[in-house]
Order: sequence, then C-alpha cells, then structure tokens
Amino acid sequence: MSEFYHTITPSEEPLSLKSAVATLRESITRFNQENGLDHSLSRRITFRQPVQPSDIPLWLSRQQVYPKIFWQNRERNFAVAGIGIADSISAENESENENSFDELQRQFEGKEPMARYFGGIRFNNEEKLDPAWKGFSSFTFILPLVELAFEHNTFSLSCRLFLKNGDDHQAKTEQIIAILDTVTTGGDSSGSRLPELLGITYNPDEPAWKENCLKALRSFEESDMKKVALARQTILEFSSEFSPLLFQLRYPYPDNAVYRFHFEPAEHHAFFSFSPERLYLRNGDRLLTEALAGTVSKRSITGSDQDASDLLLNSEKDIREHKFVSEMIHSELSPLCSEVDMENELHVLQLNRLAHLYTRCSATLRPEFRNDTAILKRLHPTPAVGGVPKAEAMRNIMELEPFNRGWYAAPVGWMSRDAAEFCVAIRSALVKDRFVTLYSGAGLVKGSDPHAEWEEVEQKIGDILAITRQEA
Repeated sequence: MSEFYHTITPSEEPLSLKSAVATLRESITRFNQENGLDHSLSRRITFRQPVQPSDIPLWLSRQQVYPKIFWQNRERNFAVAGIGIADSISAENESENENSFDELQRQFEGKEPMARYFGGIRFNNEEKLDPAWKGFSSFTFILPLVELAFEHNTFSLSCRLFLKNGDDHQAKTEQIIAILDTVTTGGDSSGSRLPELLGITYNPDEPAWKENCLKALRSFEESDMKKVALARQTILEFSSEFSPLLFQLRYPYPDNAVYRFHFEPAEHHAFFSFSPERLYLRNGDRLLTEALAGTVSKRSITGSDQDASDLLLNSEKDIREHKFVSEMIHSELSPLCSEVDMENELHVLQLNRLAHLYTRCSATLRPEFRNDTAILKRLHPTPAVGGVPKAEAMRNIMELEPFNRGWYAAPVGWMSRDAAEFCVAIRSALVKDRFVTLYSGAGLVKGSDPHAEWEEVEQKIGDILAITRQEA
C-alpha cells in the first residue's frame, strides 16, 4: 500500500474567513474529481488557506462542532483553534502513569511527521475517577478536522482529508464538506456574558484545609518528605448553562505571561487553564524547560513588581522550595541528556496578581530518548505540583485531597513527531453544565503556614474569579 502526505494551498493571498471556507470547499471538491478514482492510496491531505487577521477564540466560540480545542503559547506568537476530529489517539486505564505514557508512544508511532495533535494527560491514573471528568481520559490528543491558526505572523484556515486504502472517497469528501458548511464566520458575541453566580463552596473548606496542611507538615518530621503540593477545589454554581469559552473571551489580563488551553469534548463540558508554567518545549533533540516555584501575592504586600521581586529573592523559604524543584529537574533529565544546563541565576516571573521564582533549563536529548514519552516519564509531575520525593508525594496527595485531580496539574499542549510543547495545567477549571470547579494549589515545605497557603490558593484563582465579576 502506498501512502503520502500532502498540503494544498488554493491561494497565497489572505482571504476573509467567509471566502476561505468557500475556497477550501471548492479545492476539496476539485481534488476529489481529479484523484478520486485511485482507491489504492492512503492519502492525508491538508488544505490550507491564508486568511486575514482574525480573533481565534471568538471564531471558536461561534462553532457548533465538537470537540473544540484552543491553544496559545506563553509568548503569544502561536495559537490554534480546532473543531472536529481528523485523527485522534486516546486511552483509558487505571494503572500507573508510566503505562499510559508507553501506550501514548505506541499509538503515536507512524503519525504524519508535521501533524500537531492537541490534548492532555491525566494527573494520576491511580486516582478513582470522578464522573465529572468523563470525556477526559488517561490521555486524549486530537488532530483537528478544521482549524484556525496563527503562526509565523500569518493566519490560516485549514481542513484535513484522511483517506485510507479502500475508503469511499466520495463519502469522505461529502463528510468534510458538510462540516465546512457548518463553519460560522460571522456574528458578534460582544453581548455574551456569564449567567448569575449563585454561590461559592470550597473542597476542602478552610478548617479541613488547615488540618491537611498540618498532616503534611508532620510527615516532613516523620519521613524523608521535603515538599508536597496540596490543592483545593472552588466550586461555582451559576443560574444556567453557558459556553465555557466565555472564560477565554473574557480573560481580563491578555498581557499576562500564561499559556491558554481549552478542551471541550461536548457542549457545556470543558477543561481550561491559564498556566504560567512551561513543562517543556522540544524541537528535535533540543529541550527547554524551567523550574517555577516560590510565590508571593502582590495583593498581600500591596507593592510593586519590584517589591514582589525583592521579597521573593530574599525569602529563605521560597528559595528553598525553588531549589527542590530545580535540583529534581536536573536530576530527572540527566539520564536522558548528553548535556543539561540549569541556570544558577534566579528570575522572577511577574503576573497580574502573583510573582514566581523561576530558572530556565536547556538540554540536549540523547538519540534514544528523542521522544515525548521518555521526557514525560521523567518530568511529570513536577515538584511544583507533586512534591519531593515524587512517589511519596503522590501517595500523600491521594490520601489528603478529597477529590480527583483529573487533568488539573497535568501536561496539556501539543505534540508532533519532531516537536512538542506542554504546559502544566494549573490555574485551571472544569466546566460541567452550570457548575465550574476551579483548581489551585500550594507547595508545602518545612515552615509553611497553613493560613498563608490558604490565602495563596485564593490568589491563584483570582484571575478566573475576576471573569465572573465582569458585567459584559
């Protein structure tokens, strides 16, 4: 059987979205007329049309095809919104995470080299799964059927036609054209708003949180535990269902240095994240990652960015916490890499409400480890969201947290054969019908104050809560 991958660009001139949809439709029809008789080939054809500058999240919010995905990197020079499924890989299991990573690698072998699959991974497969996380499997990655993208300072609209040996080409062509016919290019969501917020509850509540923190702190005295990250749910109840993409459309701090991720497998059911934390960026054998740990709330010090930097860079507790993270990253990567260069200098990442300590790390992967499974096994969970030592911290989290993390604090992003980028899905939420569950956590080390950590997790969801307070 012969197989080939091909990209067709009908016109190099950027078109309006409406014209681009019509042009792609015509191009697919013409391709089928000229090539439809040969069913012996396995074809994977991408039709890509440059388009005029577009609001990518707004476009996505208008579409009625599921699943929906949205990704924007921290530098805001790459963004993708996708609908439908041209191809996907997924698995569901209840064994340890390493088994899922092995299955991810097995399913990904043989995929189109340049194709980017977007999705996420569960934090801990051994946790008992909450029904609210149905649709978010051990891992799910999707190659969108139709996507609007911004890359290399260019906007483009694409769709994909996958034809396997023996497929009915006419039926496949009609199917993708039917999807294109649903694509909405007009409309205005400026009047869209979240429904009335009826109430807020916490899991655990503040007394239970403080008790869990004290249990964790006692474990530092009774074992070799050095750090554990505990999380809290903040549950928002609204008066009616709504589009989860309103959180992307109404995000009030566009200049924040955060990744933006949205995965919506079905209507009114989505997981999203506004994460400042890179897990890693891989280009061939080159790997970039970072240690991000140590936090100060600007609200608590009522100071400037410089005040926040001064406080963090002179905080023995925060520097110690950060050192645990940077040392573990170096230790985990060393067996995979011919060189690992971890910065000695501490930097401060400034956000709207918070500031974090971080250091950058670059590495060169050995030839046998130039795949994402090998990296994910070593880096997930990071000490910032798990703890030190890793295995004991995971056990503590399962024992102390009264909920399932699902995709919270896990790797989300995209992967291709030769490149990938993942962030750690913190500052995130799960939307299910009219309920939104926010997730935020804090790293506990010796000397941590449970009350201060409660205030920290409150500040970490402040940006998302701010969206619910907007009037439009």
